[in-house]
Amino acid sequence: MGKRYFGTDGIRGCVGEEPITPEFMLKLGWAVGRVFRRDGKRNRVLIGKDTRLSGYMFESALEAGLAAAGIDVALLGPIPTPAIAHLTRTYRAVAGIVISASHNPYNDNGVKFFSSQGMKLPDEVELAIEEQLAQPMTLIDSSQLGKAARFEDAKGRYIEFCKSTVQFNLSFSGLKVVLDCAEGATYQVAPSVFREMGAHVESIGVTPNGLNINENIGSTHPEALREKVLASGADVGIAFDGDGDRVVMVDHKGEIVDGDELLYIIAMDRKQKGRLPGGVVGTLMTNYGAELAFREAGIPFERARVGDRYVMEVLSKNGWLLGGEGSGHLVALDCTTTGDGIISALQVLAAMVSSGKSLHDIKQGMQKLPQLMINVRVSERKDPMSIEAIRRAADAAEQRLAGQGRVLLRPSGTEPLIRVMAEGRDASLVQQVAKELAAIVEASM
Repeated sequence: MGKRYFGTDGIRGCVGEEPITPEFMLKLGWAVGRVFRRDGKRNRVLIGKDTRLSGYMFESALEAGLAAAGIDVALLGPIPTPAIAHLTRTYRAVAGIVISASHNPYNDNGVKFFSSQGMKLPDEVELAIEEQLAQPMTLIDSSQLGKAARFEDAKGRYIEFCKSTVQFNLSFSGLKVVLDCAEGATYQVAPSVFREMGAHVESIGVTPNGLNINENIGSTHPEALREKVLASGADVGIAFDGDGDRVVMVDHKGEIVDGDELLYIIAMDRKQKGRLPGGVVGTLMTNYGAELAFREAGIPFERARVGDRYVMEVLSKNGWLLGGEGSGHLVALDCTTTGDGIISALQVLAAMVSSGKSLHDIKQGMQKLPQLMINVRVSERKDPMSIEAIRRAADAAEQRLAGQGRVLLRPSGTEPLIRVMAEGRDASLVQQVAKELAAIVEASM
């Protein structure tokens, strides 16, 4: 049985279009409540959100649906996605719900879920929720209805947890840090974390109005952070996405440091300290330069399908602890259970402090190969390699790169896009191949 609503990272879409409507969210809350109401007990589900205006509406709808199924609700307000994963575990809740569309603009929204262990839900639980969605909504006896309460200390607990992931006596004193909070969920907690670690902090993207989340700012638009770092003479800049599970950084020279490079920095720091059991997991999109750098360092490296759940699957299969994507979604299982932008940034700064090197210097062990990705908007998401004309063009492109690079075509897991990527040693050839291949995809789909 396939999934109708759940994608690779929850349920997401344009606000007001099915299924991102108040009616659906009411039914979804009820369906989740039916699945998680165990043994007739009044269990608790946490709900957090980012700063989108529509989050208020969907928060209320989910709360009502859960209560109708007999589930108590704890409302956390605007807080990063990984904070909800952590607090779901520490509050002993049966599940956590995040209302967010991550790095998308404000007019999109969605929901994603965490289990009681702070992990993404397994397929069988998502299928069970979809089975309930197909049933008529009924109301539990009025004496058993769920209650809702707002938790006021959630942010403070998460701040302390973030700080606990680096050595206790480590201080960032002397570091000047610029934070870009993307007008999103990290706008309150991230500045507090880095100030309490001793850094001198300046912030942008900390005045959300419900409509400006990710707007020309944050990890998907690090240009604003780059300008601020150079203008202020900062040591490092840190950009999060709208819900705080991704991070991209900028060094003191204004060079953008992406997730592949950050993953390399964290892995090398752990190897040098004897804290890297096993290897590292990247994805099909990880720059080939990272693979070469890990090979040279004697660190096993494996690629997973794109998406944090697939990175987690390979980590679990191999018994490894560290993985991530070039987008900045990094997973350090020795710290937490899911991708966390703040915690990932803390690990990088800790590596800088312990090595005595700048971000610019500490990244030099990895040399990225030229890579270009073009997003082609299509009417529906499907495998582009199922179309003969595209398959022939991709084969021809691989032959042109002659073993000095690669191409990759894949549908986005969250948007109606085909991602066309070319990578190789010859930058001009990479650009030419990617553009020609994207044009064929656009004409064929």
